This record gives sequence, structure tokens and C-alpha cells, in this order.
Amino acid sequence: MTDMRNFLKSYNTHAANANNEAVTIAWNYYTNITKENQAKMTESDLDMANFTKVWAAKANQFDWKRSDLNATEKRQFEKITQLGFSSVNDTAKIELKSNLEAELTGIYSTGKVCLTEFGKGCLELEPGLTDMMANSRNPNELLAAWKGWRDQTGKKMRTKYTEFVNVMNEMIKFSGFNDTGEYWRSWYEASTFESDVKKLYNELLPLYEQLHAYVRHKLKNKYGTALFPDTGHIPAHLLGNMWSQSWSNIYDLLTPYPNAISVDITQKMKDKGYNVTHMYRVAEEFFTSIGLDKMPTSFWNKSMLEKPANRDVVCHASAWDFYDGEDVRIKQCTSVTADQFLTVHHEMGHLIYFLAYAIQPVIFRRGGNPGFHEGMADIVSLSFQTPEHMHAIGLLDSIPNDKESDINFLMQMALEKIAFLPFGYLIDQWRWSVFRRETTPNNYNANWWDLRCGYQGISPPVQRTEQDFDPGAKYHIPGNTPYIRYFVSFVVQFQWHKALCDEIGYKGQLHRCDIYKNKTAGAKLRNMLALGSSKQWQDAMQVMTGGRNMSALPIIQYFTPLIDWLKEQNKEENIGWSAQCPSNIPSPDQTNNQARLSVSTETVCLIIVTLTNFLLMSM
Repeated sequence: MTDMRNFLKSYNTHAANANNEAVTIAWNYYTNITKENQAKMTESDLDMANFTKVWAAKANQFDWKRSDLNATEKRQFEKITQLGFSSVNDTAKIELKSNLEAELTGIYSTGKVCLTEFGKGCLELEPGLTDMMANSRNPNELLAAWKGWRDQTGKKMRTKYTEFVNVMNEMIKFSGFNDTGEYWRSWYEASTFESDVKKLYNELLPLYEQLHAYVRHKLKNKYGTALFPDTGHIPAHLLGNMWSQSWSNIYDLLTPYPNAISVDITQKMKDKGYNVTHMYRVAEEFFTSIGLDKMPTSFWNKSMLEKPANRDVVCHASAWDFYDGEDVRIKQCTSVTADQFLTVHHEMGHLIYFLAYAIQPVIFRRGGNPGFHEGMADIVSLSFQTPEHMHAIGLLDSIPNDKESDINFLMQMALEKIAFLPFGYLIDQWRWSVFRRETTPNNYNANWWDLRCGYQGISPPVQRTEQDFDPGAKYHIPGNTPYIRYFVSFVVQFQWHKALCDEIGYKGQLHRCDIYKNKTAGAKLRNMLALGSSKQWQDAMQVMTGGRNMSALPIIQYFTPLIDWLKEQNKEENIGWSAQCPSNIPSPDQTNNQARLSVSTETVCLIIVTLTNFLLMSM
């Protein structure tokens, strides 16, 4: 017994040091993409694989399963002996996997789209293309950005991704899993996980269908019906986001009551002189106001909060734990916008989780399940975005209480939360199918669009073929980040939000509850966060909600006023869309001709206006 406990102590010390070194090397690559840093990261991956194997072998020398260790100690041994990809003894395969992941991420992170025909020059994803997709209302310009990004990223990584899938599947079989997807799902410690999330999706689908019908109607009014197929789909480039995963950027086209108060804070932030650092200070103050941790000094000294001018970096926002109990960082190319302000709170939420479970052994320093981490990162948004909170931090002059303003607020939230649900669900439906070899390189793109057309009700604005690889245009595919965690997080965050609001005795409508400055809520949240993965996620859920299962009911309760309103608005609309993609999607040549025609028409109109003004002045 003493030997086994001493082993766990020794492992904890060595694991903290090994993880710190590995994360530091990865940080150096992601904040400075060079061949040298890539080589160091590959070497680091080999070192970590060896570390995992060596310590697992040491752990297996003990008869820990039949010992008198307590349940938590046995859980440590169990996790130490789970090798994952490190179980393979083929160094060349480990090195190949690491190199391919770095190469795929490098293609994504260095992609640029040249839009000279629209006077835009060559743009990176952040902030250039992202801002264009959010703010442009020119469908030809949006299409050029949409297609250009996929040409410059996914299309270039198709062969490498196939090789990447093959090597991962070969490696994971040494750990006893049939494929990589099965390994990823094992992290949820529930044999019914796939059917559980499918049930949740089906329960939430009616909310999405009502939102989709409303948005489709409004966009037809804006762009005309000619762009919209008769299958009921929405063209993917018109939704304000490169991947159509969030629709909040087109709120100006969808506002239910334009004359009522809307919570649009970007201009207010600029009027108040917000800069990037101030955004992070405001986020930090939210967490400290409920009794959670402040950011350590190292956060402010070592994070990458803005895009450096002199080197290539991975701009995709992410939170980093360096496993020493204090060094936590954010990597984000932040700009002063409402959307980025929300991301700042999200990423800092991850750091709060890191700091809360730093009391645990290293092997338990992760979320109860992968969705828990994302849920924690987002739970603050349900308070942060309320009119009550915007008013409290000086970004809204008064708190609206009329029905019209309330519907406006719920619409903004739905465009972010409800619009995301099918996207969050389908990404790994595609990837699990790839890992199972049900989807092969011969139909990568076709199956991708089958899912997007079927689940999201969106369609490609231009013909796609197997020369394209549109999944690769989304960071989490080349970055090899499992995605179902985000769907899970969008469900559990509403469960937790309701539990916290119940805890503080809140009696109003759930969507107006703000836990800001309430340390009772913070204490309850900390109790769950501090568990890390020391217990199964169902136990952590029980600490927070009193129940052990994920439930769609709180999110349905939250949005009920809006859903009732949407049903009334959609009385004349056909709800839903065809399960198949449209068959009459225009070819690239057709869209190029349309774009040229559009530019020519604009030029002719400008000449006519100029001549008319000249003649009028002459008269």
C-alpha cells in the first residue's frame, strides 16, 4: 500500500514536469510557426509517448486492482495505465502523426485569400476574412471569401488528412480500440453516449427548425429568392460566419423589433475607449466577483492576447494550462468587438477551471468530460450577455423590460446558441464515420455536405466536388480537436445556469438571470470545478444539479418565450428542408460570371449617376 501511494506521489511530480515541458514546446510552435519549432514539437510528442509508456509499465507492476487503495487512488492507476496513442511502439508512426498534425495546422493557419476584384487585397482568416463574413452584405463578395478560404485551406490538405486518419487508426488499435472515434467517445465513460447525444439533438431540433424558417424568410427579403434553392436550404455564405455555425453577426438583418432596445455593445465598447487588455480585465472581474480566482501575474506577462506583427501564429483562440498550478495563458488574436469580448470570457472560463482543479493530482487535471470544460467556458456568457449585466458594467444605459426588447435579446442569444446545435452535433458524426471507414476519401466531401444539408438545412453556394475538402476549412479538423464536446457543452451550460440561478433563489425568467457578484453561486460552481476528472462526470453533474444526466429541458425553458413568438411569425412558412442537398447548385464558372456581371452593372450605374450629375450641374 505504502509503495503504491509513494508511486502515485512520484508520478505526480514527474508528470507535472513532463507536461509543463511539452505544453511549453507546443506553445512556442503555435505562437511562432517555424520549421524549427515544428521539429521540436515532434520530438516532444515522442518524449511524451515514451513517458506515458514507461510510467504505465511501472504502474502495472503493482496489483492495484485488488489492493485496498481507495476508489480515487485506483482511478489514478486506471488513468495512468490508459495509453491511448502512446501504446504503439513504432517511433516512426508517432513521429508521422505529430508531423502530419503540425503540417495540417500550418496549412490552415497560414491560409490567405486574395480578393483584389473587391478591392480587399489578400486577407488572413483573422481578422480580415472573419470581419468580411460578419459585416459584408454583398453576396458576391461573401461567396468569394467563402470559396477562397476553402481553396486555400481544405483543398490543400486532403491527401495529408487521409494519411493522418490512417496512422491514427493504426496506432489506437494497440490500445484495444477499433478506431480513433471509439477512443474519443470513451472519454465520456458512458456506453450509451452516442444514443444519449442523438436523443438530446432530436429534443432540440424543433427549436432550430423554427429559428431556421424565420432566418430563411428574412434573408430572402434581403437578397431575393433567386439565391435560395427550392429545397428549403439557406446558402451557407449568407449567415455571417465562415462556417455558418453562429448567425449572430447578421442580427441587423433579423431584428424582430428594430425600434426596441437591442444589446449591441461593439460601438459602446469603442466609445468607452476599450482596448484588448481592458476586455480581459472586465472578464477577470466577473469571475472574481463570484469568488473565483484572479489571473496570476504570469497570465498578463506570458499570454498572446493580440496578433504579433512579425510572425505566423495560430490565431484560433485557445486556453493553455502549464501544469504548475499557476501558469495559465490565453492565445488569441483579439480585437475590440462584442463577439471577441464573448470569446475572451469563454477562454478565461477555461483558465478558471484549470486553477480550480490545480489541487488535484496531475492525472485528474481535466474536465469531468471534454464537454464540461467547454460548458464551463460558456456558462458565464449566459449571465454576461443579459441586459442586467451589460447595464452593471456600463455598456447599456438602461435595463429594458418590455416584451419587444426581451424578444430581441432572446433572438440574439438564439442566433449564437440554437443556431450552433446541429453544427456542433454533425462535425463528429462525419469524423466518426471517417474513422469507421464508412466515409472514405472517395466521398469525403459528399458525405460532409450530406450532413450539413441534412442537419443544418444549409447548402453550398457553389458546386462542391471530391477535389474539394471542405471539412479541412474548419480548424478542429486539421487541429484534430474532437467536436462533440461543444454540443455537450451547449446543453450542460444551461443545466448549470439553471442550477446556479435556483441556488441563489432567482425567481424570474431564466434568460434574465445574472449571477454576477453572487459568491453563493461561485461557491457551488467551484465545488464542481475542483473535482476535475477525479470522479466520473455524472458525479460532478450531481454536485451541480442534483441529477446525473444531461437534459435538454433547461435550454428549452430558457428559449420558450422566443419559440412561442417564432411559431406565430412562421405561420405562413414551410418549416424544415429537404434531407438532400439541392441538385441545381451553380458551378464556379457561373458564379464568377455573376460576380463579373455584378461588378460591371455597378460600374455602369456609377457612370450613369456621374453623367446625370454633370448634366444637372451644366443646366
